[in-house]
Amino acid sequence: MTINQNGLFVQSGGGHSYYFGQDLYTFKAIGEETSEAYALCEVIVAPGGGTPPHRHSRENESFYVQEGEIEFQLDDRILVATAGTFLYSPKGQLHQFTNTTSVPAKMLVWVTPAGFEKFIAEVGKAVNGQITSAPPLSSEDLDKILTTAPKYGIEIIPPPPEK
Repeated sequence: MTINQNGLFVQSGGGHSYYFGQDLYTFKAIGEETSEAYALCEVIVAPGGGTPPHRHSRENESFYVQEGEIEFQLDDRILVATAGTFLYSPKGQLHQFTNTTSVPAKMLVWVTPAGFEKFIAEVGKAVNGQITSAPPLSSEDLDKILTTAPKYGIEIIPPPPEK
């Protein structure tokens, strides 16, 4: 593996930003910059935002909550993470996170090895210019997420059918 000998410096407000659902993902480091070793992103999780239950077959995910409160599911455990909390989810583990509060939360997500950022870039909505609020998630957006996820080794667990 070749390490970029120039290092990487990303200032506040820098990075590649995408809306994924209601949440804003800003990648501070991507695989192309880390010899595919990892990707690091800052996620601002909107009130009610988060992910559905899912598994990664390729990446391990680590989460560090910086602001707010986020509810995590790791397999069958439900954990409430506040600022300063660190969580690790190895590849293959069922997990999800949700902001159950009325204010945005912020966390860092470290994915090893890199690759997840390519999924977000493909299915998210790129932010070009000033960050405002998330565009609504359409049924076409949801279909694209569900059909693209397997290409990146991600299994999204659908909700149980309504009775």
